[in-house]
Amino acid sequence: MRTLYIAAGVIFALLIIGLSSIFIVDERKKALVLQFGQVTQVKQEPGLGFKIPFIQDVVYYEDRILGLPTTPIEVTMLDDRRLVVDAFARWRITDLVRFREAVGTGAEAQALRRLEGIVNPAIQEVLGSVPSNRVLSEDRTALMNQIRDIARRQAVNLGIEVIDVRLTRTDLPEQNLEATFNRMRAERQREAADEIARGGEAAQRVRASADRTVVELTSDARRQAEVIRGEADAERNGIYAEAFGLDPEFFAFTRSLTAYEKALQAGNSSIVMQPDSAFFEYLRSYEPPELRPEGAGTGTDTGAATDAGTGVEAGVETEAEVGAGGAVVPQ
Repeated sequence: MRTLYIAAGVIFALLIIGLSSIFIVDERKKALVLQFGQVTQVKQEPGLGFKIPFIQDVVYYEDRILGLPTTPIEVTMLDDRRLVVDAFARWRITDLVRFREAVGTGAEAQALRRLEGIVNPAIQEVLGSVPSNRVLSEDRTALMNQIRDIARRQAVNLGIEVIDVRLTRTDLPEQNLEATFNRMRAERQREAADEIARGGEAAQRVRASADRTVVELTSDARRQAEVIRGEADAERNGIYAEAFGLDPEFFAFTRSLTAYEKALQAGNSSIVMQPDSAFFEYLRSYEPPELRPEGAGTGTDTGAATDAGTGVEAGVETEAEVGAGGAVVPQ
């Protein structure tokens, strides 16, 4: 029974020793076998590895591409403008032994600090030698490649390969932003004022052209109206003259009726005239000329009462209501 226990203990001890001498490297990792701090084996391929148990240790490192977000830094450009630059680098471990010697036990965390100390000076060196407008132009890619090449040469001593460096942000410092915004705002306001002035000038030209067209059309319409009115007046006067030539007495009668219609209206201005005036000739009692006594004038008694339609008495000055334009008295 005692022999069985001893055999079980030996088997258990051998199992522990065997497991301690085996290590597994993942496909995403690389491994170093260390003995008393010295590198004895480099395992870069995935799979099983062997080491001396209890004497040798295994340290794993990333085999994947890693990222480095740098802290923002201020860079003075060639034209004395200051920019706040933020970059992002991609890197990977290529030489495990050199990497171990460079960073010690700090591994990737220490490597990030060391690599940032390489990338930031490279950014300042490249961007400090060019004007600020190149950073915002198509030359930006060439500048980033220059930064990458400088960082790559210096990172070789760390056992690191810098794959790429990209500028993620290039802004003005806070103290310069307000002045820059004010300058941009003033420039935009000046451009807006120029556009408004040009628009006002164009509107004035259109308005002047429209006014000239209105005046021309109105003048032409008035001219045509005056011509038509003159032709109508001439035709009317011709008709009146022809009618007057045919029957002068009837023409005088119709003209007098028109004068009565315009002059004898209630509520208008008044005029004062004699009741035996020629204006009232056709309002007095009509008497044929052949029955009038010689020297009797119109054939009526000026002292007698006038026709009821006139509303005046003989020998008395009266007011006849006429239109605002005054009465036209036929002669």
